[in-house]
Amino acid sequence: MKYWLFKSEPDCFSIDDLERERTEPWDGTRNYQVRNMMRDEISVGDQVLFYHSNAKKETGIAGIAQVVKGGYPDHTAEDPHSDHPDPKHTSEKPIWYMVDVQFFRKFDEVIRLSEMKTYEQLLGMRLLQKGNRLSVFEVDREHFDFIVELSNN
Repeated sequence: MKYWLFKSEPDCFSIDDLERERTEPWDGTRNYQVRNMMRDEISVGDQVLFYHSNAKKETGIAGIAQVVKGGYPDHTAEDPHSDHPDPKHTSEKPIWYMVDVQFFRKFDEVIRLSEMKTYEQLLGMRLLQKGNRLSVFEVDREHFDFIVELSNN
């Protein structure tokens, strides 16, 4: 099992939306590095920290999801009316991939980015490194566990 952090703007799709829908495809990724992770590395059973980015209230980790379907072609790329169409993507030659995630748990309070920066235990976490722009990336088990522990306080 691996651990991941997935970023989403809560105005587009939030932990509350996932809780209501229960299971949803994580679509719309248009970055080749993230595409490769979705296609080749993210697997059923992997755990996901659900991160609210560019949030009006609190930017930070809002809860946990679990991957319930591994990488498959992102059909939204074929839809010209979707938010992320790509005319080069076809069902015969897919370019973009997505995974399905299922709601697991919402934290009582968002663990804010500013708070995470104060913990020595999270110093090496990719989220806290300058220049990190990816919307999906792997998280060390120790960082995942520490964040879950923070959510229980």
